[in-house]
Amino acid sequence: MLGRGVQILQAFRPHGGTLTLSRLVERTGLPKATVHRLAEELVELGLLERQAVGYRPGLELFELGELIAAKADLREVALPFLQDLYEATHETVHLGIRDGLDVVYAEKIRGHGGVDVPSRVGGRLPLSSTGVGKALLAYAPPDVVESVFSRPLRCLTIHSVADPVALGEELKEIRRTGVAREHEEAALGVVCVAAPVIVSGEAVAGISVAIPTDRAGVAGLTPVVRAISLALARTLAAPDVRRW
Repeated sequence: MLGRGVQILQAFRPHGGTLTLSRLVERTGLPKATVHRLAEELVELGLLERQAVGYRPGLELFELGELIAAKADLREVALPFLQDLYEATHETVHLGIRDGLDVVYAEKIRGHGGVDVPSRVGGRLPLSSTGVGKALLAYAPPDVVESVFSRPLRCLTIHSVADPVALGEELKEIRRTGVAREHEEAALGVVCVAAPVIVSGEAVAGISVAIPTDRAGVAGLTPVVRAISLALARTLAAPDVRRW
């Protein structure tokens, strides 16, 4: 029954929000009576909240998520650097970590421009369709890269990279320059500059800045994103920094 309860919670990926009972049944493939019973139990536990038209994730899930050491420790160290990046650009800033074939957003600071991007703290998006995801993928272990290329690339917009050969060339360029870019691949009207945070040869995280396509200055973002990713990496590599 625990596994079925997790299925119901996972049905709210990737955007959360409210789902009707019928939608939960559709996404989980479980019998309607089972979904209803488990959803009500999850409400009692605070993991879901009952709404007029269905259910949405509860605050207890948020509180439990904040206990994850890997995210909490990394975010605590990274936050001053993200704030510096925000102050330098006044644009939307992200901190992401890789989980399987997705990037999971550990932090987000919304910029003055208010660009409409699908990212949210705790949310996940495909590695191949986001700037920070591609920065992480470029330095991912070979088995992860092979898994991404062994199946159709997941596209979020008409501009998302669907050609494995083109993506492979992008990853080579990212490894050469240390910077990733995406143009309207995660959301229309938004471009992104990202960089991996490399510690002991491993991309432990990625940072990015997202701006509207009609705003000048994308080229100017590259050195500041790269510089802050390197500064964060040096701090994380220090022997007195708590390991995540």
